[in-house]
Order: sequence, then C-alpha cells, then structure tokens
Amino acid sequence: MKVSGGATTSFGTEDGALRDAAFAALEQAYAPYSNFRVGAALRATDGTIITGCNVENASYGGALCAEQNAIAAAIARGLRDFTELMVVTESDAPTPPCGFCRQILVEFAPTLNVTSITRSGRSARWTLAELLPHPFTSSSLTSA
Repeated sequence: MKVSGGATTSFGTEDGALRDAAFAALEQAYAPYSNFRVGAALRATDGTIITGCNVENASYGGALCAEQNAIAAAIARGLRDFTELMVVTESDAPTPPCGFCRQILVEFAPTLNVTSITRSGRSARWTLAELLPHPFTSSSLTSA
C-alpha cells in the first residue's frame, strides 16, 4: 500500500475529476446505521465516469457498498472495461474496497488501479491484484 498524508496530495486532471465525482457521490450516501459514508467513482476505458455510494438497510445484510453500486450502474449502461476506481471516505485512514467488492470488481477489471482518499487528503493506491492476489474467477469454474 502506498500512502500519502496531508491535503497536499497531487492528482492529475483526470484524477481530480474522478476524485470530485467520488466526493459528490459520498454526499448522497445513506448510512444512518454505521455513519460510515462512502463514495466511489469508476472510470471506464472510454473515459466515462460512473459513481456509486453506499446504501445501508435496517436489515444490515441488505446494505450495498458504494463500489457495488458503481459497478452495477456501469454494467447497466453497457460498460464492461474499467481502468481506475476512486473510493472516498471521511475516515482517518484511506479505506480499500471490502473483500466482497474486490471479488465483484475482479470479474470486470482484474488490472484495476484503486485509489482511496480521505476527506483530510490522506491517500493510498493499490492495484486490484495487490488487494486480491488469488481471486475466484471464471477459470476457477473449469473442471480438471
């Protein structure tokens, strides 16, 4: 994990657009139970940015992660190839996608770059392969 601290983290123009989209999504998060709001922005290979936010539910198991909502919205728009995911939170430390989200993401973007940024400007970057080194994929379904 590569982490930087402070509000002076520098991002390129495209990263700025992805970051801004993710923070706008965070503002829409519905997290009355955990109070842990998350915004996600996913960049497709054609440059399209799709966002998602976490949506909690009183049944807890019915909650949806921001990354899940972003990937579902992208798939619904016909997008299947992605290059970058930005995850933003209000926590003190950068937060990577949960294990379930990692598994969903690897289905469509095994070489995805993932960046997490906090409201205070701390950031961390990973590849999806670093976060999920031994994924369950379609090749796992083949019989010997």
